Amino acid sequence: MHHRAAPRAALSAGRARSVLLAIPAVVPVVLVIGVSIAGAAAQSLGLMPFIGAPVLSTQAWAGSAGDLGRSVLVSVYIAVVSTVLSLIVGFLIAVYVLAAPRMGRVVAALSAATIPVPHLIGAGAMGLLLSDSGFLDRVFGMPPGFPSLVGGPWFGAVIVEYAWKESAFVALVLIGSMARSVTGMCDAAATLGATAWQRIVHIVLPLSRPALAVSALIVVVYTFGSYEAAWLLGPTSPEPVSVRAVRLFGSVDLAARPEAMATALVSLAAGVVAILAGLVVLRGSRGLR
Repeated sequence: MHHRAAPRAALSAGRARSVLLAIPAVVPVVLVIGVSIAGAAAQSLGLMPFIGAPVLSTQAWAGSAGDLGRSVLVSVYIAVVSTVLSLIVGFLIAVYVLAAPRMGRVVAALSAATIPVPHLIGAGAMGLLLSDSGFLDRVFGMPPGFPSLVGGPWFGAVIVEYAWKESAFVALVLIGSMARSVTGMCDAAATLGATAWQRIVHIVLPLSRPALAVSALIVVVYTFGSYEAAWLLGPTSPEPVSVRAVRLFGSVDLAARPEAMATALVSLAAGVVAILAGLVVLRGSRGLR
Protein backbone atom coordinates (compact mmCIF):
# COMPACT_ATOMS: atom_id res chain seq x y z
CA MET A 1 0.00 0.00 0.00
CA HIS A 2 2.80 2.41 0.84
CA HIS A 3 4.44 1.75 -2.51
CA ARG A 4 1.19 2.73 -4.29
CA ALA A 5 0.54 5.78 -2.13
CA ALA A 6 3.98 7.29 -2.71
CA PRO A 7 3.60 7.81 -6.49
CA ARG A 8 0.11 9.24 -5.98
CA ALA A 9 1.39 11.70 -3.38
CA ALA A 10 4.23 12.73 -5.67
CA LEU A 11 1.79 13.21 -8.55
CA SER A 12 -0.51 15.33 -6.38
CA ALA A 13 2.42 17.42 -5.19
CA GLY A 14 3.53 17.93 -8.80
CA ARG A 15 0.05 19.05 -9.86
CA ALA A 16 -0.19 21.45 -6.92
CA ARG A 17 3.20 22.92 -7.79
CA SER A 18 2.15 23.33 -11.44
CA VAL A 19 -1.03 25.15 -10.38
CA LEU A 20 0.92 27.49 -8.09
CA LEU A 21 3.40 28.30 -10.85
CA ALA A 22 0.59 29.02 -13.33
CA ILE A 23 -1.39 31.33 -11.01
CA PRO A 24 0.75 34.49 -11.61
CA ALA A 25 0.22 34.16 -15.36
CA VAL A 26 -3.41 33.03 -15.32
CA VAL A 27 -4.88 35.47 -12.79
CA PRO A 28 -4.11 38.71 -14.73
CA VAL A 29 -5.50 37.18 -17.95
CA VAL A 30 -8.67 36.04 -16.20
CA LEU A 31 -9.12 39.46 -14.59
CA VAL A 32 -8.70 41.34 -17.87
CA ILE A 33 -11.04 39.04 -19.77
CA GLY A 34 -13.57 38.98 -16.94
CA VAL A 35 -13.66 42.76 -16.63
CA SER A 36 -13.98 43.12 -20.42
CA ILE A 37 -16.88 40.67 -20.59
CA ALA A 38 -18.60 42.32 -17.64
CA GLY A 39 -18.21 45.75 -19.23
CA ALA A 40 -19.56 44.52 -22.56
CA ALA A 41 -22.54 42.89 -20.83
CA ALA A 42 -23.26 46.07 -18.88
CA GLN A 43 -23.15 48.18 -22.04
CA SER A 44 -25.43 45.77 -23.90
CA LEU A 45 -27.98 46.06 -21.09
CA GLY A 46 -27.86 49.86 -20.98
CA LEU A 47 -26.05 50.05 -17.62
CA MET A 48 -22.98 51.86 -19.01
CA PRO A 49 -24.35 54.31 -21.60
CA PHE A 50 -22.24 56.98 -23.26
CA ILE A 51 -25.16 59.41 -23.15
CA GLY A 52 -27.81 59.73 -20.47
CA ALA A 53 -28.49 57.92 -17.25
CA PRO A 54 -28.06 54.14 -16.97
CA VAL A 55 -31.33 52.29 -17.50
CA LEU A 56 -31.65 48.51 -17.55
CA SER A 57 -32.92 47.51 -20.99
CA THR A 58 -32.85 44.43 -23.21
CA GLN A 59 -33.61 46.40 -26.38
CA ALA A 60 -30.15 45.70 -27.81
CA TRP A 61 -30.86 41.97 -27.57
CA ALA A 62 -34.58 41.78 -28.35
CA GLY A 63 -34.75 44.54 -30.96
CA SER A 64 -32.14 42.97 -33.25
CA ALA A 65 -32.73 39.28 -32.51
CA GLY A 66 -33.69 38.51 -36.12
CA ASP A 67 -30.67 40.21 -37.70
CA LEU A 68 -28.40 38.78 -35.03
CA GLY A 69 -29.70 35.27 -35.66
CA ARG A 70 -29.08 35.59 -39.40
CA SER A 71 -25.57 36.84 -38.72
CA VAL A 72 -24.85 33.83 -36.52
CA LEU A 73 -26.10 31.43 -39.20
CA VAL A 74 -23.95 33.13 -41.84
CA SER A 75 -20.88 32.93 -39.60
CA VAL A 76 -21.52 29.26 -38.83
CA TYR A 77 -21.91 28.52 -42.55
CA ILE A 78 -18.64 30.26 -43.43
CA ALA A 79 -16.74 28.64 -40.56
CA VAL A 80 -17.98 25.10 -41.24
CA VAL A 81 -17.47 25.13 -45.01
CA SER A 82 -14.05 26.81 -44.72
CA THR A 83 -12.95 24.33 -42.08
CA VAL A 84 -14.04 21.28 -44.10
CA LEU A 85 -12.22 22.53 -47.21
CA SER A 86 -9.09 23.45 -45.28
CA LEU A 87 -9.00 20.01 -43.62
CA ILE A 88 -9.33 18.23 -46.98
CA VAL A 89 -6.68 20.35 -48.71
CA GLY A 90 -4.37 20.31 -45.71
CA PHE A 91 -4.62 16.54 -45.41
CA LEU A 92 -3.81 16.08 -49.10
CA ILE A 93 -0.82 18.41 -48.79
CA ALA A 94 0.46 16.55 -45.75
CA VAL A 95 0.07 13.16 -47.47
CA TYR A 96 1.99 14.38 -50.52
CA VAL A 97 4.77 15.91 -48.43
CA LEU A 98 5.22 12.69 -46.44
CA ALA A 99 5.00 10.47 -49.52
CA ALA A 100 7.32 12.44 -51.81
CA PRO A 101 10.30 13.70 -49.80
CA ARG A 102 11.96 15.68 -52.65
CA MET A 103 9.02 17.48 -54.20
CA GLY A 104 7.27 17.41 -50.83
CA ARG A 105 9.86 19.80 -49.45
CA VAL A 106 9.00 22.32 -52.14
CA VAL A 107 5.26 21.95 -51.49
CA ALA A 108 5.83 22.21 -47.73
CA ALA A 109 7.89 25.37 -48.18
CA LEU A 110 5.26 26.96 -50.41
CA SER A 111 2.51 26.04 -47.94
CA ALA A 112 4.46 27.34 -44.96
CA ALA A 113 5.12 30.61 -46.78
CA THR A 114 1.40 31.40 -46.79
CA ILE A 115 1.06 31.14 -43.00
CA PRO A 116 2.67 34.51 -42.08
CA VAL A 117 0.68 36.34 -44.78
CA PRO A 118 -1.98 38.47 -43.02
CA HIS A 119 -5.58 37.64 -43.87
CA LEU A 120 -6.16 41.21 -45.02
CA ILE A 121 -3.45 40.88 -47.67
CA GLY A 122 -4.74 37.43 -48.60
CA ALA A 123 -8.26 38.80 -48.94
CA GLY A 124 -7.01 41.61 -51.18
CA ALA A 125 -5.18 39.11 -53.35
CA MET A 126 -8.29 36.93 -53.61
CA GLY A 127 -10.32 39.96 -54.60
CA LEU A 128 -7.92 40.77 -57.43
CA LEU A 129 -7.91 37.12 -58.47
CA LEU A 130 -11.60 36.15 -58.26
CA SER A 131 -13.55 39.36 -58.88
CA ASP A 132 -15.74 39.73 -61.97
CA SER A 133 -12.99 41.68 -63.73
CA GLY A 134 -10.11 40.01 -61.92
CA PHE A 135 -7.12 38.07 -63.16
CA LEU A 136 -8.88 34.75 -63.72
CA ASP A 137 -11.73 36.37 -65.60
CA ARG A 138 -9.34 38.28 -67.86
CA VAL A 139 -7.23 35.19 -68.59
CA PHE A 140 -9.81 32.42 -68.87
CA GLY A 141 -13.13 34.23 -69.04
CA MET A 142 -16.09 33.18 -66.94
CA PRO A 143 -19.13 31.61 -68.62
CA PRO A 144 -22.37 33.64 -68.66
CA GLY A 145 -24.40 33.18 -65.53
CA PHE A 146 -21.42 32.07 -63.44
CA PRO A 147 -22.10 33.08 -59.82
CA SER A 148 -20.15 36.02 -58.49
CA LEU A 149 -17.48 34.94 -56.02
CA VAL A 150 -16.58 38.37 -54.63
CA GLY A 151 -19.59 39.95 -52.97
CA GLY A 152 -21.83 37.05 -53.96
CA PRO A 153 -24.59 35.64 -51.77
CA TRP A 154 -22.66 32.41 -51.03
CA PHE A 155 -19.49 34.12 -49.72
CA GLY A 156 -17.43 32.13 -52.25
CA ALA A 157 -14.31 34.30 -52.17
CA VAL A 158 -14.40 34.48 -48.35
CA ILE A 159 -14.51 30.69 -48.07
CA VAL A 160 -11.76 30.25 -50.67
CA GLU A 161 -9.51 32.70 -48.82
CA TYR A 162 -10.01 30.99 -45.46
CA ALA A 163 -9.55 27.53 -46.97
CA TRP A 164 -6.37 28.63 -48.74
CA LYS A 165 -4.82 30.18 -45.65
CA GLU A 166 -5.90 27.62 -43.07
CA SER A 167 -5.08 24.56 -45.20
CA ALA A 168 -1.40 25.44 -44.84
CA PHE A 169 -1.82 25.56 -41.06
CA VAL A 170 -3.60 22.19 -41.07
CA ALA A 171 -0.88 20.64 -43.23
CA LEU A 172 1.84 21.95 -40.92
CA VAL A 173 0.12 20.48 -37.86
CA LEU A 174 -0.42 17.11 -39.57
CA ILE A 175 3.16 16.86 -40.80
CA GLY A 176 4.52 17.68 -37.37
CA SER A 177 2.31 15.12 -35.64
CA MET A 178 2.82 12.24 -38.11
CA ALA A 179 6.33 12.67 -39.51
CA ARG A 180 8.01 10.27 -37.09
CA SER A 181 5.54 7.39 -37.12
CA VAL A 182 3.76 7.34 -40.47
CA THR A 183 6.81 6.69 -42.70
CA GLY A 184 7.88 3.48 -40.98
CA MET A 185 4.33 2.14 -40.77
CA CYS A 186 3.63 2.88 -44.44
CA ASP A 187 6.88 1.22 -45.49
CA ALA A 188 6.00 -1.87 -43.45
CA ALA A 189 2.50 -1.96 -44.93
CA ALA A 190 3.90 -1.57 -48.45
CA THR A 191 6.17 -4.58 -47.95
CA LEU A 192 3.09 -6.58 -46.94
CA GLY A 193 1.35 -5.68 -50.19
CA ALA A 194 -0.84 -2.71 -49.15
CA THR A 195 -1.68 -0.30 -51.94
CA ALA A 196 -1.23 3.46 -51.65
CA TRP A 197 -4.97 3.96 -51.07
CA GLN A 198 -4.99 1.29 -48.35
CA ARG A 199 -2.03 2.92 -46.62
CA ILE A 200 -3.80 6.28 -46.64
CA VAL A 201 -7.12 4.91 -45.37
CA HIS A 202 -5.84 2.44 -42.78
CA ILE A 203 -2.64 4.14 -41.56
CA VAL A 204 -2.38 7.83 -42.41
CA LEU A 205 -5.99 8.77 -41.75
CA PRO A 206 -6.25 7.08 -38.29
CA LEU A 207 -2.93 8.61 -37.22
CA SER A 208 -4.05 12.05 -38.36
CA ARG A 209 -7.42 12.08 -36.61
CA PRO A 210 -6.28 13.74 -33.33
CA ALA A 211 -4.36 16.43 -35.22
CA LEU A 212 -7.28 16.91 -37.61
CA ALA A 213 -9.69 17.35 -34.70
CA VAL A 214 -7.48 19.92 -32.97
CA SER A 215 -6.88 21.78 -36.24
CA ALA A 216 -10.61 21.79 -37.02
CA LEU A 217 -11.39 23.26 -33.61
CA ILE A 218 -8.84 26.05 -34.05
CA VAL A 219 -9.92 26.86 -37.61
CA VAL A 220 -13.64 26.91 -36.74
CA VAL A 221 -13.16 29.29 -33.83
CA TYR A 222 -10.81 31.54 -35.80
CA THR A 223 -12.91 31.78 -38.95
CA PHE A 224 -16.06 32.38 -36.91
CA GLY A 225 -14.57 35.48 -35.32
CA SER A 226 -12.36 36.68 -38.18
CA TYR A 227 -13.31 39.99 -39.73
CA GLU A 228 -11.04 41.09 -42.58
CA ALA A 229 -11.87 38.64 -45.37
CA ALA A 230 -15.62 38.65 -44.70
CA TRP A 231 -15.67 42.47 -44.69
CA LEU A 232 -13.61 42.86 -47.85
CA LEU A 233 -14.91 39.97 -49.99
CA GLY A 234 -18.42 39.30 -48.69
CA PRO A 235 -21.74 40.95 -49.57
CA THR A 236 -23.09 43.84 -47.55
CA SER A 237 -26.09 41.79 -46.43
CA PRO A 238 -26.41 39.47 -44.61
CA GLU A 239 -23.45 40.23 -42.40
CA PRO A 240 -21.37 37.75 -40.43
CA VAL A 241 -21.27 38.32 -36.69
CA SER A 242 -17.75 39.75 -36.73
CA VAL A 243 -18.55 42.28 -39.48
CA ARG A 244 -21.76 43.31 -37.75
CA ALA A 245 -19.98 43.85 -34.42
CA VAL A 246 -17.22 45.99 -35.94
CA ARG A 247 -19.67 48.03 -38.02
CA LEU A 248 -21.90 48.79 -35.04
CA PHE A 249 -18.95 49.53 -32.77
CA GLY A 250 -17.50 52.02 -35.25
CA SER A 251 -20.83 53.69 -36.00
CA VAL A 252 -21.13 57.43 -35.42
CA ASP A 253 -24.43 56.69 -33.67
CA LEU A 254 -23.46 55.98 -30.07
CA ALA A 255 -26.88 54.45 -29.50
CA ALA A 256 -25.70 51.50 -31.60
CA ARG A 257 -22.99 50.62 -29.08
CA PRO A 258 -25.25 48.32 -26.98
CA GLU A 259 -26.08 46.31 -30.12
CA ALA A 260 -22.36 46.06 -30.89
CA MET A 261 -21.66 44.70 -27.41
CA ALA A 262 -24.54 42.21 -27.68
CA THR A 263 -23.21 41.01 -31.04
CA ALA A 264 -19.70 40.64 -29.62
CA LEU A 265 -21.01 38.65 -26.66
CA VAL A 266 -22.93 36.33 -28.98
CA SER A 267 -19.75 35.76 -30.98
CA LEU A 268 -17.86 35.02 -27.78
CA ALA A 269 -20.53 32.60 -26.57
CA ALA A 270 -20.52 30.78 -29.91
CA GLY A 271 -16.74 30.42 -29.74
CA VAL A 272 -16.91 29.03 -26.22
CA VAL A 273 -19.61 26.54 -27.25
CA ALA A 274 -17.48 25.42 -30.21
CA ILE A 275 -14.44 24.94 -27.95
CA LEU A 276 -16.39 22.94 -25.37
CA ALA A 277 -17.97 20.78 -28.07
CA GLY A 278 -14.56 20.16 -29.61
CA LEU A 279 -13.09 19.17 -26.25
CA VAL A 280 -15.95 16.73 -25.66
CA VAL A 281 -15.40 15.18 -29.08
CA LEU A 282 -11.66 14.90 -28.47
CA ARG A 283 -12.18 13.24 -25.10
CA GLY A 284 -14.71 10.83 -26.60
CA SER A 285 -12.35 9.91 -29.43
CA ARG A 286 -9.56 9.20 -26.95
CA GLY A 287 -11.86 6.99 -24.91
CA LEU A 288 -12.94 5.18 -28.06
CA ARG A 289 -9.35 4.57 -29.02
